[in-house]
Amino acid sequence: MEIRQAIHSEHAKTLDTQGLRDQFLIEELFVNNQLKLVYSHIDRIIVGGAQPVEEPVVVPASLGKQTGTDYFLERRELGTINIGGPGAVVVDGTRHEIGTHEGLYIGKESRDVQFESTDPATPAAFYMACAPAHQAHPTRKVTLEDASPQTLGDTANSNRRTIYKFLVPDVLPTCQLLMGMTRLEEGSLWNTMPCHTHERRMEAYFYFDMADDNLVFHMMGEPQETRHLVVRNRQAVLSPSWSLHSGVGTGSYTFIWAMVGENQTFPDMDHVAMADLR
Repeated sequence: MEIRQAIHSEHAKTLDTQGLRDQFLIEELFVNNQLKLVYSHIDRIIVGGAQPVEEPVVVPASLGKQTGTDYFLERRELGTINIGGPGAVVVDGTRHEIGTHEGLYIGKESRDVQFESTDPATPAAFYMACAPAHQAHPTRKVTLEDASPQTLGDTANSNRRTIYKFLVPDVLPTCQLLMGMTRLEEGSLWNTMPCHTHERRMEAYFYFDMADDNLVFHMMGEPQETRHLVVRNRQAVLSPSWSLHSGVGTGSYTFIWAMVGENQTFPDMDHVAMADLR
């Protein structure tokens, strides 16, 4: 597990391109038959990926050492969305079949977790976000049909998109983790524009379903002093509460968002007027 410290907005202004990438961009999340995790001190979120191919990927008991607990999810909750082929997540002996673009919420105090692929030729790829939790909620599968879809934007502004809210209070109970997936319609390339910040929680974006020669220019930084990161397929960005989070692609893409912080009020956003961006 890689550990990353929180970064002050004033410090971030002094960073060059590589410095920004080192602090906020996660370049490799999927390795065959491995679990890759990044622990951020920004609201103590953990993001990661599991790609089982020839064998299951098991969450080892030893990860409890990283969280100061007897086992990894003793005081944490986890959400995962499968962006690969069909697979399964086995939680304390119960098998949950998870298809492409389906998700699973795993509640606090789940001891044994492993990820599997149905067919090694088309392996599953489980992107995950994990947050501290104070209460145990039931483990539950979430499909696209369950995920409270909401369509926003318009084609004239190249930002027509549908937001699938997998882990929100209207769908199922969690302690603080919010998670979902946004699909852009054909011809739309901007996400989350007009943009916003939210002082009361951080957010992580994970970009996928991109062609190898396409990329996303992910906008970050304070609204009056913006920066950008060049993001490629299956890479993630950590966004502190002081940073906006928006992006534009050179081709089609989908992204998964995850939020951790003080509340679960989805529309709690500090909107930024287009005229105020710098």
